[in-house]
Amino acid sequence: MADCIFCKIASGEIPSTMVYEDDMVAAFKDLEPQAPTHVLIIPKKHVVSAAELGDGDRELAAHIFCDVVPKLAKELKLSKGFRVVTNAGEDGGQTVMHLHFHLLGGRSMQWPPG
Repeated sequence: MADCIFCKIASGEIPSTMVYEDDMVAAFKDLEPQAPTHVLIIPKKHVVSAAELGDGDRELAAHIFCDVVPKLAKELKLSKGFRVVTNAGEDGGQTVMHLHFHLLGGRSMQWPPG
């Protein structure tokens, strides 16, 4: 999608601090981190949100959760634990309308804190 910031990051049109990339996904450091480690994992294919995933996206979803997340968690030394979050739609807190997963770690992610 021409005006999507995450599509532009995935294509290299907008610079980012990339930590992982393959033919299906890109992962880069969040500009406003909410934890010591905060990486966004996005499909290179434009998908609006988790609500838009369909049968044709099974390989993508499996790749993200079975390959990319464990690999990044290991490389980023998140052996004590991490959180993966996605927001879907305006009421779900989604601010960029391109499917993305927040990989957060480097501190306790328990709720409530403490």
